[in-house]
Amino acid sequence: MAQSFGGKVHHIKEPKRDTAADTAAIETTVKDILSAVQTRGDAAVREFSNKFDKSELDRFEVTAEERQQALNGLDKQTRADTEFAIDNVRRFAQAQLATILPLEVELLPGLHLGHRVIPIERIGAYVPGGRYPILSAPVMTIVPAKVAGVDDVIACLPPTAHPAMIAGCHLSGADRIFRIGGAQAIAALAFGTETVPAVDKIVGPGNAFVNEAKRQVFGRVGIDQLAGPSEIFVVADSTGDASMIATDLLAQAEHDIHTRVGLITTDAKLAEDTVREVERQLETLSTADVAGVAWRDFGEVVVCDDEASMIAYSDFIAAEHLQVHTADSAATAKKLRNYGSLFIGPLSSVVYSDKCCGTNHTLPTMAAGRYTGGLWVGSYVKICTHQTLDARAVAAVAPPAVRQSATEGMEGHRRAAALRLSEVG
Repeated sequence: MAQSFGGKVHHIKEPKRDTAADTAAIETTVKDILSAVQTRGDAAVREFSNKFDKSELDRFEVTAEERQQALNGLDKQTRADTEFAIDNVRRFAQAQLATILPLEVELLPGLHLGHRVIPIERIGAYVPGGRYPILSAPVMTIVPAKVAGVDDVIACLPPTAHPAMIAGCHLSGADRIFRIGGAQAIAALAFGTETVPAVDKIVGPGNAFVNEAKRQVFGRVGIDQLAGPSEIFVVADSTGDASMIATDLLAQAEHDIHTRVGLITTDAKLAEDTVREVERQLETLSTADVAGVAWRDFGEVVVCDDEASMIAYSDFIAAEHLQVHTADSAATAKKLRNYGSLFIGPLSSVVYSDKCCGTNHTLPTMAAGRYTGGLWVGSYVKICTHQTLDARAVAAVAPPAVRQSATEGMEGHRRAAALRLSEVG
């Protein structure tokens, strides 16, 4: 963590490792990949695909026939479940978009100000391959983009990704799909190649190389965020259920061995019971080879003196996923301010958002919840201002503009303001 917590907490279990890592080697590798793709386009992409993904594709883009084959390969229930998730994400994004309104206001007589809500023209959606074929991943990045009105959604996914991921990209509304993964995909999206169009913004999580590539191309293109390993914390009082909390921590821990999981509680017994319950459940969890390492290295259980301390420590952590298991979860939730997404009450599991309930699962990690929220329909639009002045407005705003420009020594500005004042004189 970049900062340290100023309050007092008692650790029942401390993480053995810090999620921060030395990325110098990754930075250099990614810089070389970006430079090569920018210079040599598809040829460089092909070389890196062969080197990192053992892929020797003659072409990167998924054809219409291949899309259909991927759809045909989905069993009926998997497709129905994917479409259920798409519908929920779409309807929630539509409801969110309805709150982002254009504005026109007459601030002074004749001074008309406003803003427009303008969709980004073209975005790149990186769809990770990862340890599992996470079918909800393309839904979260592509569906809100199409709801926002983005003209072109270019999806990239590793050539080794499960065919169901191609089907997911298609059902979600991707305009074009490319079998390119890793930093080379980010480079292709940022710079464009002979076959991959350059985009205006890149969204979607990936591994450390993808994350570093997004960091390095930021500025040339927009990005959604720099995502680290997944995180889940639970804030709970004595009403919390150790078995349920342990289940939820391990559910998230199976994402990756670097997943950060934790419990922040006011009840020492719950803390100790949860530690024991995690160890018990690991004995029968089929993904314990991953979840167990994450728990061992990054698991954290903290006991706080009172609710205020619990809230303060939670806000310091600013977890990606934050579950609230207290006697009055709704009241506790209102006191929390730093998190990626909030799950209020014991029935509101992270897994529902991860998969299909409608909120986006692409969320800030590494305490970025202190200053930003997650991916949403608003990530795909620009709020751009405009102004119109008539003679009355010029008479009101030109004199202070003239005086301020003169005070600052900006003669060109003074002249531009004075010219219009003389015109309406």
